[in-house]
Amino acid sequence: MEITPEISSRLEALAAKYGAMGQDISSYLDGLLYSNSLTYWDYIHLDTLLSLQTPRTDFPDEQIFIMYHQITELYFKLIRHELAQLRADWDKGLSVWTMRIKRVNNYFKNLTQSFDVMVEGMEPEQFLKFRMSLLPASGFQSVQYREIELESTTLLNLTRPEARPNLEGQGVDSLFPELYWKYGNLELSSGKKTLTLRIFEDKYDLRMASWAREMEGQNLCALYRMLPEDLRKDENLKALLREYDLFANVFWALSHYKSAVKYLQRDPDVIAATGGTNWQKYLPPRFQRIVYFPELWTENEIAEWGKAWVLELFRDKVETNWGKVNRG
Repeated sequence: MEITPEISSRLEALAAKYGAMGQDISSYLDGLLYSNSLTYWDYIHLDTLLSLQTPRTDFPDEQIFIMYHQITELYFKLIRHELAQLRADWDKGLSVWTMRIKRVNNYFKNLTQSFDVMVEGMEPEQFLKFRMSLLPASGFQSVQYREIELESTTLLNLTRPEARPNLEGQGVDSLFPELYWKYGNLELSSGKKTLTLRIFEDKYDLRMASWAREMEGQNLCALYRMLPEDLRKDENLKALLREYDLFANVFWALSHYKSAVKYLQRDPDVIAATGGTNWQKYLPPRFQRIVYFPELWTENEIAEWGKAWVLELFRDKVETNWGKVNRG
């Protein structure tokens, strides 16, 4: 084979690269010579990936339940990947913000639209049986979703709505115990923390509190507020951030609510969630009113958060049959 000028140039560049690290390029060329070709299945660890579903029952639809939640967690990781890159380059201009937020919104849109896998993809009779083997596990325990919240907005915006007026100006130590989800998993009869919540806090509370402190000045809302005024007023960016707010805090919650209505609403009785909570009071976004970017919404829009106006505003962006759901 002829050593063309192009190949020679690349070899010289590689020699310079490894030479700068005190390494001998010939050793790396030997490694390239002896290594096996990369395959698709090895690159994505396909065999391992397909072995990660371990149902606790013999009901076939439990496989669907497991895989969909695993897919969800992978999407959460993609969202966190984009948010981390945006934090690193937040002061590099409008194009960085628009690119990253568009990606995040696409991930949330895919999640929202794919939730029909949960709503229509399982037989209710199977689900209501195999779910009993999952106690006290719950999707409530997704630490990645809680981390996305902390990465997206200030801690005050994540506290329970009734406490917020008295928490203005407070630090992380005062705000963290008032996070809305800490009050969304209490026993219906006693008001005490469910086992689901206690297990989650035992494993993640210290990590979450530390992440809350680190993110308080670096979350997306805080970084947006530090942008130059002309960027903050950019209508395209504001529209993208509003879209992010709605996908994360309205449509995603309503997807869960739609699923719960199908599987857990059995008039005149209501079946409790696996965490033992009142999902009818926790899932609808109008009760929690979590808004990542409150300055981008009017007081009336926040007061009516998650109600019919939101669905009308974004009906062209979410191709899901929201009409079957009690509108939040």
